[in-house]
Amino acid sequence: MKLSVQPMTLNLKTTFRVSHGASDQRHNVLVVIEHNGLVGYGEAAAVFYYGDTQESLSAYINALPPLGEDPFLLEEVLNSLPPGPHAAQAAVDIALHDLWGKMLGQPLYRLFGLKPAPLHQTSFTIGIDTPEVMAQRVKESNYPVIKVKLGPDDAEATVAAIRQATNARLRVDANAAWTPEQALELITRLSQYHLELIEQPLPAGDVESYLWLRGQLRARGVPTPIFVDESVKTSHDVAAYAGAVDGVVVKLMKTGGLREALRTIHTARANGMKIMLSCMIESSVGVTAAAHLAPLCDHLDLDGPLLIGNDPFSGIRYDGANLFLPEGPGLGVLPISK
Repeated sequence: MKLSVQPMTLNLKTTFRVSHGASDQRHNVLVVIEHNGLVGYGEAAAVFYYGDTQESLSAYINALPPLGEDPFLLEEVLNSLPPGPHAAQAAVDIALHDLWGKMLGQPLYRLFGLKPAPLHQTSFTIGIDTPEVMAQRVKESNYPVIKVKLGPDDAEATVAAIRQATNARLRVDANAAWTPEQALELITRLSQYHLELIEQPLPAGDVESYLWLRGQLRARGVPTPIFVDESVKTSHDVAAYAGAVDGVVVKLMKTGGLREALRTIHTARANGMKIMLSCMIESSVGVTAAAHLAPLCDHLDLDGPLLIGNDPFSGIRYDGANLFLPEGPGLGVLPISK
């Protein structure tokens, strides 16, 4: 199997702000694995708050030893990868799965034994801005499911403005920006706006604070579910949050690919948690790969291709918030001719 790496610069349609920072471009990496005339594609998203860059991801992948000659030895190949960025490992994993599906002539969802439709609707993400600007973007998007990025300031004013602008299902993502005390008061007040869930209100790793927060909210009769994102990267992190949160957010760039994402989903289920399948800002390569696991999940947040203006691939298809998996073998993604 021949492996190669290409830079992939994604231009965002609007400046994307979260509590970690803002950006107008994302510098991802495309991985290509060729074998017997077939090509498998994978993607690594360079997420700055994980310390990854396009250069560091490319360097890790370029330094990998040969992958061998048998694409069907997925477990052996992936288990032999040296320690490194999960996003880079995910790109190799995705490309191998794409190649695997193409060799068998089947889309991945069939090889996973899953039904491709109907899928849950995806949310559309609104980055941090003034309440007025965010409400206007919600109106313009006209989506039935909205995920709102919030920081520590203007949280209630933002949600109130957005709720006035739409009857959509609302989710809130704080990206670990709140203290336990802030989270308790904000989530209590925000419950009047009928939120579907709150994502990562507290810093990662603070299991005791999540236990405290969930207990306090339940004592107040606040039913809003709490999901964790940054707190849970792989299946090894799930069990610690059993009883502390209602669900986990699964992303291929955190888990290191489809194989570990499946393990994370099943581990969360075994611990009584729900699943939201999500993405970083990725092209149709990474997001389509994740979408093949969508039938296993309760909520979808797979809007990456909707946020960029120069997607170099076609794959997952959107009809508003409705998702449709491609029927081609493997991922089913195709390069868009320039």
